[in-house]
Amino acid sequence: MTIPAIIPAAVRRAAAEQAWQQLRPEVAAEAVAALGPAEGDAFLARADLALYDVHEPLAVLYGDAADELFARALRTALAAAVERPEELRRIDRRREVDPAWFQRARVQGYVCYVDRFCGTLDRLPEHLDHLAELGTTYLHLMPLLKPRPGENDGGYAVMDYREVDPRLGTMADLEEVATALHDRGMALCIDLVLNHTAREHAWAQGWLAGDPAYAGFYTAFPDRTLPDAYDATIPEVFPDRAPGSFSWVPEACGGEGGWVWTTFWPYQWDLDYANPAVALAMLGEITWLAHRGVDVFRMDAVPFMWKRLGTSCQNQPEGHSLLQLLHALTRLAAPGVVFKAEAIVSPDDLVGYLGGHDRYRPECELAYHNQLMVLLWSSLATGDVRLARQSLGRMRPVPPSATWCTYVRGHDDIGWAVADEDAAAVGLDGFAHRRFLNDFYAGRFPGSFARGALFQENEVTGDARISGSAASLCGIEAALEDGDDAALDAGVRRLVLLYSVVYAYGGIPLLYMGDELALRNDAGYLADPALAPDNRWMHRPPMDWDTAARRGDLATLEGRVWREIRRLGEVRRAQLALRGGVESAVVDAGSDAVLVWRRKHPRSGTFVGLANFSSSPQAVDADTVTGFGSFEQVHGSDGVLPVRDGQVVVPGLGFAWYAEP
Repeated sequence: MTIPAIIPAAVRRAAAEQAWQQLRPEVAAEAVAALGPAEGDAFLARADLALYDVHEPLAVLYGDAADELFARALRTALAAAVERPEELRRIDRRREVDPAWFQRARVQGYVCYVDRFCGTLDRLPEHLDHLAELGTTYLHLMPLLKPRPGENDGGYAVMDYREVDPRLGTMADLEEVATALHDRGMALCIDLVLNHTAREHAWAQGWLAGDPAYAGFYTAFPDRTLPDAYDATIPEVFPDRAPGSFSWVPEACGGEGGWVWTTFWPYQWDLDYANPAVALAMLGEITWLAHRGVDVFRMDAVPFMWKRLGTSCQNQPEGHSLLQLLHALTRLAAPGVVFKAEAIVSPDDLVGYLGGHDRYRPECELAYHNQLMVLLWSSLATGDVRLARQSLGRMRPVPPSATWCTYVRGHDDIGWAVADEDAAAVGLDGFAHRRFLNDFYAGRFPGSFARGALFQENEVTGDARISGSAASLCGIEAALEDGDDAALDAGVRRLVLLYSVVYAYGGIPLLYMGDELALRNDAGYLADPALAPDNRWMHRPPMDWDTAARRGDLATLEGRVWREIRRLGEVRRAQLALRGGVESAVVDAGSDAVLVWRRKHPRSGTFVGLANFSSSPQAVDADTVTGFGSFEQVHGSDGVLPVRDGQVVVPGLGFAWYAEP
């Protein structure tokens, strides 16, 4: 029975203290015996600090079993700490000295699929110079753990967490990649699917066979009574090809057949974290992978991890407690590891995954700033930043120990997370605006420069999302097709403009593979029957290394874009104000076409960024932008902008960065 939420926090904390007082002498002796005096004492110090983050979630989630689970969980973490390789312990020590290592202005990311980037893992180290030239210090390799054979949701139907997709290499190859990255001061990020496994996973097969070790790992119902009740309030993720949240499995329920919980696809079975054995089993997978050299885990689909009848089964309070528990236990064994939440939810819900509750609780250090990404594309389509000012301006701040990952484009489709209340505040109809954005980026709207495609269009509701590479959505593909040099210049400026915001808004900027070379949509996926039904593969083109070889030639498209993206990183690294741990404040400088934001880190002066989303020059208030003339322009698309009559004129699709000396 779960401890009711009405029990005061002080009571739960007293219970945690009592449990730890009884257990601590045993754990201390075991830690010193297993790790030696120095490492054992360090483990105990981490356990002291993590007490409430371990015991309280266990009490909230599992009630009267909390004390027994507390002992099991600590010993599981201790056993994992013993297995931590020495070279990774040295990295842990550096990061415990500098716990905000991931917030530094020098940290910038690169995101790619291994097969699309270099073919196989063993070939990746030979391309690290390409990443180093960009200033990359954080490499996110898209799903690479062993998926089920056949259809596998782009690798997110994991069959074995401890093996690499054999098409990409081996786990030993991944370890060598991690070592090569660490030798260059780069961190490794991989995807970890927490909400579900493939039906072929050993846990799922054991559960299906009635193995007691996996009892309660998944959920199945013998008839449609409860599935229908749940489905009444759960939004469908893939309504056209996988409606509902349950799939009939003839072998379930002891061979009688049952409706297994499958939020996404029928071959992805949701784990039941109401069973504490599932949480501890997942902890084992996380720490095992951490010991292979993984620094950052992108925690996939975390909003779906806890279910409650009568709700959307997303963003439940217990899901946050679960993340808090896994985070605390992981850092007992591998304190240099951080979590990144893949939570594409409303801004109000998103901040919680960074620990931003009424009372701070550490969960994930990083999360995707999906709202910023959506609003950048919205501003580009309209030439108007009022919606961005409104929406970004009312976002709750994130805790200073966490930070955003900012990005222009990801591997996924773009869903238009525009809140109706924000749209109404600037005189827009939310539904109509989302429909406009789909039409615009699908190339349906008159005058659109974009070459995208609708994804998961629902003709009944009018909902859809957008696929397409950043370069194609910015107009570069259309300009090349038309042989229009002026349009090509505008397309390049749009792409650089978007990245100028991403690199200067604070947090970790993520560069999606190929954007540094303006790679366009790729239709090659249509020749592969396994990929053809999913048009998201159009914006996952293979890396063109012949094209990349021209990156130093400024007479080429890729050379122009490479120079601009690389320069953004160079200037960014010198700006203390762009460190994470503080918020950006969006301000009105007198033009509804120019996004203006201000940052100030405690160890820096003020930073101001400008981005003109209109194709024509726009004037902004010079005092607002330049700090009454005291700020220096440190970067810009068009050289140093003159100040005349109290105004700064920003060229069309231009940007500028100012910093207080």
